[in-house]
Amino acid sequence: MPSEKPDMSAGKSDPNLRWHPQKVTRTMRETRNGHRSVLVWFTGLPSSGKSTLAHGLEERLFADEHNAYVLDGDNVRHGLCRDLGFAEQDRAENIRRIGEVANLFLDAGIITLAAFISPFAADRRKVRELVGADSFIEVYCRCPVEVCESRDEKGNYAKARAGTIAHFTGVSGAYQAPVNPDLVLDTDKTGIEASISSVLTFLRQRGMIVKSEDDHAI
Repeated sequence: MPSEKPDMSAGKSDPNLRWHPQKVTRTMRETRNGHRSVLVWFTGLPSSGKSTLAHGLEERLFADEHNAYVLDGDNVRHGLCRDLGFAEQDRAENIRRIGEVANLFLDAGIITLAAFISPFAADRRKVRELVGADSFIEVYCRCPVEVCESRDEKGNYAKARAGTIAHFTGVSGAYQAPVNPDLVLDTDKTGIEASISSVLTFLRQRGMIVKSEDDHAI
């Protein structure tokens, strides 16, 4: 966690830099917030519902006075990752950066909702290892590619099939589905509100959040 000195044994660090310990810890922030900080990682094919679910979940959590924030795949490419393309090495770097950002958000006591295709299992595993297995919840938005393509308002599937978009996951790029995700949402069969409720129920069962008085199952 960022509040503690990170293990630099696997990488290089500038000898002129010094880790500055924090006086306000993640545990202190979680206690004041009344909930744990956790990274909920939505993965799946393009147009499988990741962003829709993440933003809908953020809205529900905010209504219950929980501190939550969405890191959205498209949004971060407007700034933090605007210099990256979609080749395999760029995708890996994209997820590495998001993992580091998410780790800071967790230290700040925030329920962090990440919506990324993240097609490679190794990249998702590295994020899990970075933030800690007990702070990482992998949610697989499972949806047939035909259904995803029918939902694609941006027309990217059609562009990929026409050859105008390279490395497009589901068409010209591979997707490695999670083998043992924490939660599977069949987004072609289950509605948005029901899917959001499933994630909320999972968070409560894990003790991440508490049930609000006015919450109800959908």
